[in-house]
Amino acid sequence: MIQLNRFTLISLIFTFGFTCLLKVSASDSKPNIVIIFLDDAGYSDFQPFDGAELETPHVAQLAAEGKVFERFYVPQAVCSASRAALMTGSYPGRTKVFGAHPPLARGLEPEFPVMSEVFKAAGYNTAFFGKWHLGDQEGTRPHDRGFDESAGLMFSNDMWKHHPQNPDYWGQFVIKYWQNGEVIIEDVGNEEQKLLTKWYTEKAVDFINRQKANEPFLLYVPHTQPHVPLFVSEEFEGKSGLGLYADVILELDWSVGQIHQAIKDNGFEDNTLILFSSDNGPWIHYGNHAGVTPFREAKATSFDGGTRSPCIIKYPPLFAGGETSSAAFVSIDVLPTLANLAGVPMPENEIDGNDVIDLLKGAEGATTGHDYYAFSTSTRFEAVMSGDGKWKLHLPHNYRRVITPGLDGMPGKGSQDFIELSLYNLEQDPYETINMIEDYPEVAIELMTHAIAHLKTFYVE
Repeated sequence: MIQLNRFTLISLIFTFGFTCLLKVSASDSKPNIVIIFLDDAGYSDFQPFDGAELETPHVAQLAAEGKVFERFYVPQAVCSASRAALMTGSYPGRTKVFGAHPPLARGLEPEFPVMSEVFKAAGYNTAFFGKWHLGDQEGTRPHDRGFDESAGLMFSNDMWKHHPQNPDYWGQFVIKYWQNGEVIIEDVGNEEQKLLTKWYTEKAVDFINRQKANEPFLLYVPHTQPHVPLFVSEEFEGKSGLGLYADVILELDWSVGQIHQAIKDNGFEDNTLILFSSDNGPWIHYGNHAGVTPFREAKATSFDGGTRSPCIIKYPPLFAGGETSSAAFVSIDVLPTLANLAGVPMPENEIDGNDVIDLLKGAEGATTGHDYYAFSTSTRFEAVMSGDGKWKLHLPHNYRRVITPGLDGMPGKGSQDFIELSLYNLEQDPYETINMIEDYPEVAIELMTHAIAHLKTFYVE
C-alpha cells in the first residue's frame, strides 16, 4: 500500500485541479478564425476538387487535415455582392449590395454589421489583408469596419487604365494600396500587382506570429487573384509550365501553405478554424486566364458554375480530417455559424443566415433550417434552391453565355441567352441540363411560393 504524506497529497490535489482547470480553459477558449477568400477561382482549380489537374499540395494538405464541402454556394456570383453576403450573413436584396462596386462607391452601409465588428466586440483581434470591395468612402473602408489592422485594395484590380474593354472609362481611376487607413501607394502599377499575393501573405503570417494564446483572433484574407488581370511574383513566374493562370494558382496555393504553417508553428492549430473558398466561379470569358468549373455557365450567373465554389474547413475539434461532405449551404450561413461556435453574440439587426454547424459536422438529421436559398445577378432575382439543396428553380431570365473564350488577358465573345421557368434536380443532375418541371409540378409550385415571398420581402417597395 502506498503511503501519502500531507505534502504529497496536497501536491497531487493541486496538480489534478490545475490540470482540470487547464482542460476547461482550453475547451472553453474562443476559437481563432481564418478566412481565405479567393477572387474568381474555379471549382476545379485546386486539388482535391473534381477535375483539378494542377498539383496544389498545400490546399490538398488543408483538405486532408480538414473537411471538403462539395456544395458551398454564394447567393450572387459577383465580387461585392458575394463579399457582403459572407461578411453580413444577409442576402444582396437586404443589404442592397449588388454586382461589383466601382472605385469611390459608398458600398455596404454601416447599418449592416460585418463579421469583424461582431468578433471585435467580443474581444477578438482582427485583421484584413487583401481586396475589400465593400466600400471606398470614409466610414466604409476596412479600418472603419472593425479591423484592427488592414492592408490592400478597395476594389478589383482591373478597374484601372489598362482595362481591356474600356480603358478610357476606367482610366479616370487609380488603384491605391491602403494600410491601416492610409494610402501608402498612390498608383498601383504592374510591378506592385505582381507582389500583392506575396504582400498579403507576409502580412497574414506576421499577424499570426504576433498573436497570444489567450487572445482570440479573426484573420480575413480575400486575395486579389486569380481575378484578371493576372499577376504573379517572380518566384512563381513560369513555375507551373502550364501558363500564367496556373502560375497564379501555385502562388495562391503557396500562400495557403504559409498561413497554415504559421498557425501550426505558433501552437494555434488545435483551436483555429480555417475556411478556404472563393467569392464565385471563374470568369470564363477570359479563356486561358480563367479557372475551370465542371458545372453550367460561370461567374455572374445563377447556375452552379457561378454560385458553387470550392470550400474546405479545418477545425480539429469538429473534423477528424480527410472527410468530404455533400451537404449544401450558402455563405450567408457562415457568420451566424462561426459566431455561435465561438459563443460570440450576434448584433440585433435581422440577418438571413442560420447556424448550420450540425449540418457541417454531419449530425444525423441535421438541416440548414432554411426553406429555400435565393440566387441573383445584379439587381435581378433569378433562382431559388430548396433548403436541402436537392432542387433549383430558375425563374425566366436572360443570362450571359460564352461563345468564344478569350486569350491572354483579352475577353472573348458572348451572348445573352434566355432560360424559361426551369426545375432541376441537383442531386441527379448537378449540371442543370434536364428541366423536370413537367414531372414535378408540385416541387415547382412550392419553390415558386418561396420565390414570390422573397421578391415581396426584398425587391418590391
